[in-house]
Amino acid sequence: MDPRDADTSQLQPQPDDDFEPLRVSVDRIFSRVNKLEKLVSEVELFYESTDNVQGNNTSKGGSVVKEKGREKHLIGTKKPLQDASHTEAASAKRMQELMRQFSTIFRQITQHKWAWPFMDPVDVEGLGLHDYYEVIDKPMDFSTIRSKMEAKDGTGYNNVREIYADVRLIFKNAMKYNNEKHDVHVMAKTLLEKFEEKWLQLLPKVADEENRQLEEEAQAQLDIQLAQETTYANKAKDISTELYEVDMHLKSLKELVIQKCRKLSTQEKKTLGIALTRFSAENLYKALEIVAETNPSFHPSAEEVDLDLDAQSDYTLWRLKAFVKDTMEEQEKVDGGEAVNPNDNNDDKKNNSKKRRDSGDSSGKTNLKRRKLSAL
Repeated sequence: MDPRDADTSQLQPQPDDDFEPLRVSVDRIFSRVNKLEKLVSEVELFYESTDNVQGNNTSKGGSVVKEKGREKHLIGTKKPLQDASHTEAASAKRMQELMRQFSTIFRQITQHKWAWPFMDPVDVEGLGLHDYYEVIDKPMDFSTIRSKMEAKDGTGYNNVREIYADVRLIFKNAMKYNNEKHDVHVMAKTLLEKFEEKWLQLLPKVADEENRQLEEEAQAQLDIQLAQETTYANKAKDISTELYEVDMHLKSLKELVIQKCRKLSTQEKKTLGIALTRFSAENLYKALEIVAETNPSFHPSAEEVDLDLDAQSDYTLWRLKAFVKDTMEEQEKVDGGEAVNPNDNNDDKKNNSKKRRDSGDSSGKTNLKRRKLSAL
């Protein structure tokens, strides 16, 4: 309900009336409504977001708590985010244990008598291997792996499969660059077979941990999603309540404004009644609904309605006057003809009104036959 939907140009307050407090109240309400509109937009964006609705951030290896800068946007998710962080910490600790067990395998392989060619990066220039970087895309060696395993600055390995892949890469590179009869090729192939045998012993534990991580991450994402949905559902409920309060406040302000304004004259009421008889079924129904808002016993959907304008409150009459004025102006634009305007009070308009079918009497009663309303 907009406090500006009344025809304020026709309101004539008494000289001693003070409308300033009302203006201040309306300005405050508009400020409040603007804030509510922003909150409504925020709620709408949440429910329209594909990521929020479908929970697309649960892909393998993409923990929700690792997405820096996103946490502050997850309204109402402090508790589930904390739980997810604790769960991830526990998962990282278990993975560290698996990496410790893998280090035993790594040590056994590096201590093998045939491991020496693979301990350090290939001396490409010293050995004259001019085509080495054309054949090998990613060189790897044991010393590089060891350095990453011992790194403490965040540049190390995140899980045991990354180490496993680099160890295999050492042997695969050697086998790729050297032909099958070359000693380095044979040594690499032998060590790879031994390494794979040892890896197969650890693999079940690795697979179990990976599955557990996926389940925990999916559950964490679900908890965050549910927390967000609950938060926004509560926010939507609060917005609805506050909007209702604003609506009621505006209504009371409108009633107060009407109380401070002059009453409609008998001629204005009569002109208003005549105008209503010219309305289409749809517009007439809207006008009668205005009357019904403050008259519970009034039935706007009846086939024939006796509307006593003298019995209506000033608030209802001014609302009807404003509605009729706006509707008649629109009707004139569409029809291109004349219509009874409830704000016209000069003699010419009175004479024109007498020429039309007069459905209103001097008592202020207007008989409205709703021939078209049955189709509504």
